Amino acid sequence: MNPTLKSAASLTVSVVLYHSDLACLELTLTSLLAAVAAAREEGVLAEAGVVIEDNSVAPAYHQRLGSTLERLDWAAAGVSLRCRAAADNGGYGAGHNGALRDHRDSDLYLVLNPDVELDRDALSTGLQFLQTEPDAVLVCPRGRDGDDAPAHLGKRYPTVLALVLRAFAPAPLRAVFARQLAVYEMHEVELMETPVEVPLASGCCMLLRAGSWREVGGFDPRYFLYFEDFDLSLRLARLGRVYCLPQMTIRHFGGGSAAKGWRHRCWFLRSGIRFFNSHGWRWI
Repeated sequence: MNPTLKSAASLTVSVVLYHSDLACLELTLTSLLAAVAAAREEGVLAEAGVVIEDNSVAPAYHQRLGSTLERLDWAAAGVSLRCRAAADNGGYGAGHNGALRDHRDSDLYLVLNPDVELDRDALSTGLQFLQTEPDAVLVCPRGRDGDDAPAHLGKRYPTVLALVLRAFAPAPLRAVFARQLAVYEMHEVELMETPVEVPLASGCCMLLRAGSWREVGGFDPRYFLYFEDFDLSLRLARLGRVYCLPQMTIRHFGGGSAAKGWRHRCWFLRSGIRFFNSHGWRWI
């Protein structure tokens, strides 16, 4: 069982960038500062800090990033900011590991994508849940995508068929296998208003106990991109419970490996093979 959180927790947020859209990042950070303010008003959050890990390895981009960050009033929000330029791009998981490595005093970590907009009460909801449920090690929100469709951020253990269909199949073929996809994506969560225990949580927005993160060693850096969140979910589930919170809501504008080109498809396939080799193959 995890130690009970004190009434006002400390939080470190990590955001990893790779030539990420800076207008979208500004929206993400603006929503984060508003969510921090709301959590403080509820008395569930004390100290808060943000670490941005820039994996772009591009000085011109990093300079534009600095200008974007300067437009936000971090001091007024009472949020510390640290922006790091990585010497090389070690991948998504390794970036978060590096960002959080020096923040061992935090009670909680929030792993956040630069294309997520938090609802104002999202943090409050997650923090309150972790205060009252000591067995919970990780929570993810209910999400909508850029078209206001369900993002299905909590999932069951995947089959190879479900992953191939979701990542690469055209819409008519996905429609044929709609039932299989609905099972994998846990569509029933959209009908629920109470916390739901899930096997897997999306890495776009993960609120978790810092001690549990450190106990499992954070993300496995062998996953350059994709599936590191599923792997982490399964390893954390050995320590406690993983939940999707329908009342904790976000909008996620990213996703879709197939739409990002063949390089992303190759990363997806390579990481998928690693995941199934580590945790077991399920075909259909």
